[in-house]
Formats: sequence, structure tokens, C-alpha cells
Amino acid sequence: MAEMQEECEECKPGLPPYMGTFADLMSLLMCFFVLLLSFAEMEVKKFKQLSGSMKEAFGVQKSIVARDNPKGTSIIAQEFSPGKPTPTPIKQIQQITTDDTKPNLDFTDSTTKHLETEGGDPEQADTSSQPVDESDKQKETEADQQKLADMAEAKAIEEMLKKALNNEIRQGLVEVLSEDNQVMIRVREKGSFKSGRANIQSSFVPTLDKISRILAKTRGHIVVAGHTDDIPISTRRFPSNWELSAARSATFVHFLKRRGKIDPKRMEIRAYADTRPLDPAKTPQARAKNRRVEILLSAKADTTVREDVPAGKLEAS
Repeated sequence: MAEMQEECEECKPGLPPYMGTFADLMSLLMCFFVLLLSFAEMEVKKFKQLSGSMKEAFGVQKSIVARDNPKGTSIIAQEFSPGKPTPTPIKQIQQITTDDTKPNLDFTDSTTKHLETEGGDPEQADTSSQPVDESDKQKETEADQQKLADMAEAKAIEEMLKKALNNEIRQGLVEVLSEDNQVMIRVREKGSFKSGRANIQSSFVPTLDKISRILAKTRGHIVVAGHTDDIPISTRRFPSNWELSAARSATFVHFLKRRGKIDPKRMEIRAYADTRPLDPAKTPQARAKNRRVEILLSAKADTTVREDVPAGKLEAS
């Protein structure tokens, strides 16, 4: 009897079924690593540090550890090499030189670099080695102290004016502002002048009395500036807004001189008409805001002359 041979199972054409799952897994892994690479950030400093290490390893540059104090500079660093400073991407100060036996080496400071960039003369600007006069230092210190004292005086005057004119400020008749050593009292036309007039209304006289009494106790220059809106005026007394703004400023100055006994040499009149509006809009509200008189005081502290009123301790009488 013929021996029966087992027949092999016929192979199906194409790849095995598991290859589809394997290909999907590889695609997902590839996408994952691509995303990781896209999210990664290259650290330039680390890269430059690595490239610098490779450069030193191949003997391109010689690095000498400094055992003495830095030459020609006052820079203190743990890692230092003698020579001219050059910028490096890492926190390390290095200098380059061909002769390390020199007691002093060149040093380019920020001022010289700035002048070289701007096209100036570095030799004329190198004043770091020149001796500084002690009298100049003292003058600068005294000037700084005087500036701080003036700023404190201006702040004290601002607070005093706000306290004395609290009701007028809430009613919108007056504003008190300060910046550095200057104090501004902004008087609105509302309540102070009638429209097209330069005479102070009687109801505003007590307010101006408060202002004049406080200004009389201060030192410094006083500028009174008048402003109008952009509506032209043409009357027999005021042919234009310039005359109106100047007349209102003059009225304030005469009041301060007469009632506040303020020295006329301290005061100055300015007229701006409608050239410096606070609000350029053409609305009635904006025009009312622009009609004003501003009293600008350049506060000046004094600790020697006015012993009865110390600087920064003014009080309204």
C-alpha cells in the first residue's frame, strides 16, 4: 500500500497578519520621537561650552589657570585667565595675551565699547584712571541731597493743599498734582471765572485765599498759566483767546501778590490760549475741561532760612 504523504497547508499570499500591527506600532513610535524632537529646546550655551571644550581638547587654545590677582582689572572671579577680556557664552571670564609677563594688561570697559560703537574717541572718554576731585564728589552729593529734599517738600505741599482744598477737589473745582519737585494747582473755570471774563468770582475768593496762604510759606518759582478752549473770542477787551488767557493769569498773580504777600520776583505769567488742551475733543465737556488756570510751583526745600517752618513740615494757617 502506497505510503500516504501528508500535504502541506497551502500558504496564503501576502504578509502575515501580525505585520500590520507591527507597522502601526513602529509608525506610532516614530511620531512620538518626532514630537519629542519638536518640543525640545537647544541650549546654545551648553552647545558652545561643549564646542569650546572640544577646541581646547584638540590644542587650539591654551588655557592658563591664574594663581595671581587679575592683571589690569578689578574683576573678581573664581575662574580667570590673564589677558584682555572677551565675551564667552558661559559664566567664565577669560583674557587673551601673547605675553603673560606684563604687570598690566589692556582692559576694554563698557564706556569704551559704547564709544567705539557710536564712533567716538575712546581716549577722550577713558576717565576711569583719572583722579576724582573730592570737592566734585561733595558737590554731587549735596546736589542729590537737595534734589531729594525738594521732592519731599513737593510731596508735603501736595498733601497740605489736598487737605486744605478737600471740598473744592471733591466738587471738581480744583486739582492738585505733583511730580518730582513740582506741584501743580489746576483751577477750573467752573466757579472761578465767568465765561469770557477775567474777574475772579466772589465765591471763589476763599479758595484762592487758601492757596495764596500756603504758597506764601513755600520757596521756589511760581508759574501761573492761563488756558482757554478752542472757541474763538472777539470782544473789545479780549480780541482773541491769547488776551483772555493772559488776563486770567495776571488776575491770579495780582491776587497772590496782594492777599498772599508773595514776592513778585518769584512769579511768572504765561498764556497758552487753546494751544495746550487737556482733551482735544470738540465736545462741551472737553472744552470745559480745557478752560483752566494752572499754578505750577517748583518746590525748594530750605533748612536754614525758614526755621519757623521746617522743610516738609508745612501747615496751612
